[in-house]
Amino acid sequence: MTQPLEGIRIVEVAAWTFVPGAGAVLADLGADVIKVEPPTGDPQRGLMNLLARPDAPRANPFVEIPNRGKRSVTIDLASEAGHTLLLELVATADVFLTSYLPKVRTKLQLDLADIRAANPDVIYAAGSGWGARGPMADTGGFDLAAAWASASMAYKMSRDGGEPMYQPAAFFDLQGSNTIAGAIGTALFHRERTGEATEIDVALLHVGMWALSPDIMSGPIVGSIPVPPRTMSPNPLVNSYRTKDERWLYLVCLQADRHWQELCTVLERPDLAADERFADLATRAANSTACIAALDEIFAGHTLAEWQARLAGFTGVWAAALSPAEVHDHVQVGLNGFLPEVAASDGSTYRLPAPPAQFGGEAAVPRGPAPELGQHTEELLLELGRSWEDIAELRDSGALG
Repeated sequence: MTQPLEGIRIVEVAAWTFVPGAGAVLADLGADVIKVEPPTGDPQRGLMNLLARPDAPRANPFVEIPNRGKRSVTIDLASEAGHTLLLELVATADVFLTSYLPKVRTKLQLDLADIRAANPDVIYAAGSGWGARGPMADTGGFDLAAAWASASMAYKMSRDGGEPMYQPAAFFDLQGSNTIAGAIGTALFHRERTGEATEIDVALLHVGMWALSPDIMSGPIVGSIPVPPRTMSPNPLVNSYRTKDERWLYLVCLQADRHWQELCTVLERPDLAADERFADLATRAANSTACIAALDEIFAGHTLAEWQARLAGFTGVWAAALSPAEVHDHVQVGLNGFLPEVAASDGSTYRLPAPPAQFGGEAAVPRGPAPELGQHTEELLLELGRSWEDIAELRDSGALG
């Protein structure tokens, strides 16, 4: 497998998913990611396990997804000896990655100047909730608040001022993880070209705004546009339809006139193709309620499996609305290596999505599961040249927890 970041070392002082997820992406691509945790561990380790069942692997998605393939060392950064150890690790690194708030970084002497004093060539990357400047720079922000709510996704996912849809777990966190990982790759390229080590900040609010760019750009001009009901979509060929077995499928034909005649043939409804109300995009838009009602009746007449078979040769874009479990069986997922298998610490296996970029025609494969808390502490300290006697003294002093 191509690992473009092999030989790159990242020291990560971060918690939860947003920033550690970037470390996981980079680890999958070959980087040596050292996760520095306090003796109590990343608080994410205590988050409720979605796999808390007797028949499930000994793995927690909230731990495995943002931490697979890393090495964990426990250090009390508030201690002088612990801070010294961190700087020794930083001296060997290409990237320092953190999610700590500015006031915490200052307190623990992890500011840019502190880190660059140990390694002038290190890239300093930080993830924040609200941005590096302004009155909220020191305010914590999970993605539900900083992106989903504040970037208008919650508003967009509600109809008629009703209750907004629940945010899928880590929805914007993981988009932000990719953004940070890409920024780090760009910074490494810049350093290779110019010799200059730069600083990075990625804010969840900004990640959410980027994802909602069309709405954010249009907002001041067109105001708040209510989300139209499904039965009033101006293009009936970009819509969702319920099947006989209470499943849903989506038509996504942006060039509707190109596909309308073909769709009517697949549906075995030549009368719709001949109906003057539905002759082209303009007339279908003017009569969208009637067109959608006709399509609703047709799609309700067969099961999802039957429609999947009938639409198999349709040249327009369409897809069934799949459950998370069904994604595992999607024909494209297995053939493209999108969901590699990882062995959990108890020997059982699970699958998790690989980073959505491939190099050399091969999918990225995690090196292994997320590390146990402090699993590599001794290993890493020995790599730094510390002796077993040093390690024992550090443990006794509390610097290692």
